[in-house]
Amino acid sequence: MKYLLPISLVVLLIITQACAPSTSENTDTTPVAKAQVSDNDVEAKLKELGITLPDVPPPVANYVNAVRTGNLVFMAGKGPNRPEGGYITGKVGQDLSVEQGYEAARLAAIIQLAALKAEIGDLNKVKRIVKVLGMVNAAPEFTDHPEVINGFSDLMVEVFGDKGKHARAAVGMGSLPRNIAVEIEMIVEVE
Repeated sequence: MKYLLPISLVVLLIITQACAPSTSENTDTTPVAKAQVSDNDVEAKLKELGITLPDVPPPVANYVNAVRTGNLVFMAGKGPNRPEGGYITGKVGQDLSVEQGYEAARLAAIIQLAALKAEIGDLNKVKRIVKVLGMVNAAPEFTDHPEVINGFSDLMVEVFGDKGKHARAAVGMGSLPRNIAVEIEMIVEVE
């Protein structure tokens, strides 16, 4: 029995070495990888989608728009800022339809992208949208929160491709600040 642990470690080491990627340089894949990165220019994708990132409004209370720790950026919650000013307000399921809530979530995504760009300088530095928390100002009987927050999630995937796919929670709230329709925060991994 006293040799069982060392033998197990030797077997594990052999398996690990056998399954490890080759350390020899494969120059054939390097150009392909670089081409894929340059093909996914976030700024070009936003332009293609007809999206112009707005100026980021200052926080409305005692907080900051983003906090970076290591390679993670924690974005403060943002609401649906209208391009002409003001917010989309009201309760989804009472004052607003699911479709209007979806559009509100999409607008929140645009202001989040603007705030993220202000923090990191270049959206091409995004490695992954990691986590999204979507809060819906909802009537008590409303249950289609995921469909509303899809407005945010769908835009992240449109803009970043697979890097935009994220873990998510979509929840209903009895109220949100200033009666905004949605508030959405996210965590992003960057270079």
